[in-house]
Amino acid sequence: MSINSLGQLYFEHLQNPLKQRATKENEEDTSVDTTQENQDELGLWEEKFENFVDVKVNGPASIGLDFSLHGFEHLYGIPQHAESHQLKNTGDGDAYRLYNLDVYGYKIQDKMGIYGSVPYLLAHKLGRTLGIFWLNASETLVEISTEPAVKYTLTQMGPVAAKQKVESRTDVRWMSESGIIDVFLLTGPTPSDVFRQYSYLTGTQAMPPLFSLGYHQCRWNYEDEQDVKAVDAGFDEHDIPYDVMWLDIEHTEGKRYFTWDKKRFPNPKRMQELLRSKKRKLVVISDPHIKVDPNYSVYAKAKEQGFFVRNHDGGDFEGVCWPGLSSYLDFTNPKVREWYSSLFAFSVYQGSTDILHVWNDMNEPSVFRGPELTMQKNAIHHGNWEHRELHNIYGFYQQMATAEGLIQRSKGKERPFVLTRSFFAGSQKYGAVWTGDNTAEWSYLKISVPMLLTLSITGISFCGADVGGFIGNPEAELLVRWYQAGAYQPFFRSHATKNTRRREPWLFGEEHTRLIREAIRERYALLPYWYSLFYFAHVASQPIMRPLWIEFPGELETFGVEDEYMLGSALLVHPVTEPKATVVDVFLPGSNEVWYDSKTFSHWKGACTVKIPVSLDTIPVFQRGGSVVPIKTTIGKSTGCMTDSPYGLRVALSTKGSAVGEVYLDDGHSFQYLHQKQFLHRKFLFSSGVLINSCADERGRYPSKCVVEQIFFLGLKKQPSSVTAHSSDGKAQPVAFTYCAKTSTLSLEKLSLNIGADWKVHIQ
Repeated sequence: MSINSLGQLYFEHLQNPLKQRATKENEEDTSVDTTQENQDELGLWEEKFENFVDVKVNGPASIGLDFSLHGFEHLYGIPQHAESHQLKNTGDGDAYRLYNLDVYGYKIQDKMGIYGSVPYLLAHKLGRTLGIFWLNASETLVEISTEPAVKYTLTQMGPVAAKQKVESRTDVRWMSESGIIDVFLLTGPTPSDVFRQYSYLTGTQAMPPLFSLGYHQCRWNYEDEQDVKAVDAGFDEHDIPYDVMWLDIEHTEGKRYFTWDKKRFPNPKRMQELLRSKKRKLVVISDPHIKVDPNYSVYAKAKEQGFFVRNHDGGDFEGVCWPGLSSYLDFTNPKVREWYSSLFAFSVYQGSTDILHVWNDMNEPSVFRGPELTMQKNAIHHGNWEHRELHNIYGFYQQMATAEGLIQRSKGKERPFVLTRSFFAGSQKYGAVWTGDNTAEWSYLKISVPMLLTLSITGISFCGADVGGFIGNPEAELLVRWYQAGAYQPFFRSHATKNTRRREPWLFGEEHTRLIREAIRERYALLPYWYSLFYFAHVASQPIMRPLWIEFPGELETFGVEDEYMLGSALLVHPVTEPKATVVDVFLPGSNEVWYDSKTFSHWKGACTVKIPVSLDTIPVFQRGGSVVPIKTTIGKSTGCMTDSPYGLRVALSTKGSAVGEVYLDDGHSFQYLHQKQFLHRKFLFSSGVLINSCADERGRYPSKCVVEQIFFLGLKKQPSSVTAHSSDGKAQPVAFTYCAKTSTLSLEKLSLNIGADWKVHIQ
């Protein structure tokens, strides 16, 4: 990598306004510097945008720098854009823009900024991965120019023309409106090294409470307590598991957050007790805009203490949002964050209980009549910083304060769940992120995969897209396919805007209900695998949803794949994203790999593309040979109802006949895994006909009643004569088994092997 090789280093200094300077200098010198006058002509001190005038008190203050990456053609990162996973050349069009904006029904295949920004990109080539983290929260543009490798180019050397090999090169130019040059170069050399290096700077994914990995049911809006009760009952009636009911802005009294509409939700605690009885949770919305109303205690207290962002004349900034005229809390001020956190205390937030969690929306911040629907850049924050300096980090600080509030209300014992729409580098420390106001069209289902892959590799593992599309009414086929995709993505929530037709899973006829039920149940069966992946993201900064190039960094053909991905290192998922599909082309990477269809158990050698026939009930998922995937064998109404339900193991053999896997478990909700080391981390190893369950981390201690009751082997070439289970005290027991020669599968049933104990299973 070389820096400034194109000479694009640029650093504009803050300047005194011309009038001040003229006064100072007049006594000594009558010739005043005319730089500002020249810059004025270019509109650099004062910019007009529609009806808005942006006055830059200290003049233009932009910075920029270029980086040349030698031998690299594949770049990824800098979310959030509704664009391909691999970054494109920007020479023939717009630069990638990082500027958090509320964009309803955003365009796809577009480099405009949407809800969040992570100014961090990765470059990958055979043998090396590296990262560039440009730490700047002002509006930022990134230009990318790739010169592909040329095998030979003719160079004239005197009378002789010589052939010279030219390697590829990509130039990246960062430009920010303000701030300083603060850039971190991550040198890898492997993808996982880069992930770890980035996590040292910004933190790892927060360990989520287990319920948040279940299915979430949301719309704008569930009308009242009766509606919530009916929808909750509908899931039980149709035997569909779910974990979380969501309430959008209409649950409040006139869009005043931390309140309840007394007509619609007269008894919020009773409603929460109903959900609690089924071990379910409630999420409510809390936005950063506060209704201007002296009788609203949140507004009155914030105003009294000077906790709002100010306008450049010194008064409180006021803009229009859902409640009408609103002021915006200044979350960049630690005192404001501390106060906001205190609002979540049970004694303060009337009607809230410990099953209530929070959703931060509109926190770009969204200002309905503002420039580009956001706050003017010359609004003033704590410490006299202009909004332009820190725009992209505003939402990050709201999520931080919310998560802290939920932790504090439990006296530091319980893990919070907070979803945010706006985000920045490091937002992973506080919860989950989603892709915002998407549309119920096939193209948005398709683009969700690369969008989530890009978030995942830039540290934000807990991410998802609104199932079904937020805007519009999905046809039944699209809705089913979206549930099937969402079930294999980290954050799994259905959501719809106002005035769309109701779309609870049972409203599209019996057959579609069955297909959606199956997709959601597959999610719940895989929860032990999901939860383990989140633990590895939390402690080792490994993404959960992985583009193929991360698992196969030495295989060029994986570098541009974005219609399929790895879930951890064991499962390959290829969502169906086309209408009326009857076949999909699935690329199975790795010349030394073997892949098993998780439904039919057919297997293929890697490094090939296979045509997989699909009907509406097919979710193409493949288990990698050499892996062990832990599952739950019985599904409950919610994750909380499955705490003690038995485990199964899916053991897929490699070409060498071995397999390895892990499982992590703890109480699913507290910080005791951290403070008291109350957890189990177990390792499964199958080799030479013996499956061993052993401890993977001796520090962890957690009593579990759970047993492994079923073990399923894929790729076992010959029928065994006997199977025995050996406990740690040496006792051996014969095990009943079923072998299928046609599919080369072996099924062991009715086992009772404790998940937390050492044991072996011998296959002879």
